[in-house]
Parts: sequence; structure tokens; C-alpha cells
Amino acid sequence: MHKILELKHIEKKYSSSDSLVLKDVSLKCFESQISALTGPSGSGKSTLLHIAGLLDNSSSGEVWIDGKNASQFSDNVKTHIRLTSIGFVYQYHHLLQEFTALENVMLPQLIANRSKKAAKNRAESLLFKFGIGEKINMFPSELSGGQKQRVAIARALANNPILLLADEPTGNLDPETAQKVFDDLLRIVNEFKMSCIIATHNYDLASSVHRHYAITEGKLLQQ
Repeated sequence: MHKILELKHIEKKYSSSDSLVLKDVSLKCFESQISALTGPSGSGKSTLLHIAGLLDNSSSGEVWIDGKNASQFSDNVKTHIRLTSIGFVYQYHHLLQEFTALENVMLPQLIANRSKKAAKNRAESLLFKFGIGEKINMFPSELSGGQKQRVAIARALANNPILLLADEPTGNLDPETAQKVFDDLLRIVNEFKMSCIIATHNYDLASSVHRHYAITEGKLLQQ
């Protein structure tokens, strides 16, 4: 099975504190698998996702993506990897309010220099795949919470990443909608042979994925 992400002995210390937020964290993530990350607020879940997604640097340790040591890459190369190989989904969808659902999903593709026609076709395909094809010309203010999050997930998938990082993607949704969005994630990760890490407070969802990790006092434990 192809290994997408490997974290090796990650530690993180903030300059304002002597204590370690993350202590010797190592994990492996493979294609077509979802790993859940649980732990109390402030335990380091988001910090770990930011390091895995090359948005933040660890104090020590290595981040390997698709067999390459990304910790050694320049900032420009890291930016390119984030754009083309990593998708991000957040608790608050962060859709651009002045753009339609379709335009929100087209935008990262246009930034990656895909043609407008190709970006539109890809965006339409993803939005229909998530069951909101009839909403493509609506603005975020016209969409429900679940629909907004589906647009956000489609946007994260726009450039066909190999790694999807989701930080509380169902945190603002009612249980039924949260389950539907989660089912969409399971289906799409398997279909596109991606790897996905979800940080969540929902232990029912966490227990239903391939691997469940918990962060406790900065240490990562497999459940």
C-alpha cells in the first residue's frame, strides 16, 4: 500500500514557552485511508495538522510526503506542494462570499495555472459528485451549513491532492448532516486513493475510520 505521509519524531515548542506542544510524534498515512485525531482543545491537533500540511515548521523531526523529505524543501517548493498535493478543510468553511460555489472551487485551479475551461469542468464535476450540482451558481450566503462544507471539500479536492487535512470539518453541523458530510469524505478518499487526517471531537466518527489517534499531553497514542 502506497504511503502518502509520514511524520518522524515531530516535536514542537513555541518560543514563548519551554514546554513541548508535541512530543516525539510519529505516524504513517496510506492511500485510501482516513486517520482520525482526537484530543481536548489545546492538545495540539491543529498544530500537528499545520505541520503535516507544511503550514508550520516543527522544532525537530521530519515530514515526508509521497516519499520525499518535505522538511528540507524551500518555502517556494512547500507553497507549490500545498497548492498541488495537499487539500485543507476547516471547521469554518472560509468560502469567499463574493464568489459562487462554482467560482470558489475554480479559484485554486486558476491559481495553479489550469485553464478556465478545465477549472470549470473540474469544479462542476466535483460539485455534482457531492450532490450539490444544482447549487453551483449560488453564493455561500444562499447555502445551508452542510452545503457550504461540501463546497469547501470540493474546493480542497480541486487540484487533485494526494493528502487531505480536515480540522473539525463537521464541528458546526447537526449530527445528521455531519454524518452525511463524513460519509462523503469516506467515499471520496477511497475513490481518489487519497490519504486523509481528520481532527475531530466526534468520537463516534473517529472510531469508524481506519486509524484513530489521540493526543494526550503532547504525545500521540493509537486507539
